Amino acid sequence: MKTAISIPDDLFAAADRLAQAQHKSRSRLYGDAVREYLARHSADQVTDTLDRVCEQITPADSDFAARAARQTLERTDW
Repeated sequence: MKTAISIPDDLFAAADRLAQAQHKSRSRLYGDAVREYLARHSADQVTDTLDRVCEQITPADSDFAARAARQTLERTDW
């Protein structure tokens, strides 16, 4: 998808230099940057997905889950 954005000249120049140094197109660099930004700012989505996976693997009421949770809490600084 094509899009137009406005960014400061210095940011554009720095991104252009980085794209050249990494042998990437500007489009690839910007796409990679947005993908990384989204991954870093979607922590809640990642946590929810991991919670659903864990629930499917081990029921929440199992002894294993209880022991694992207890050990995790014991190792965590509050």
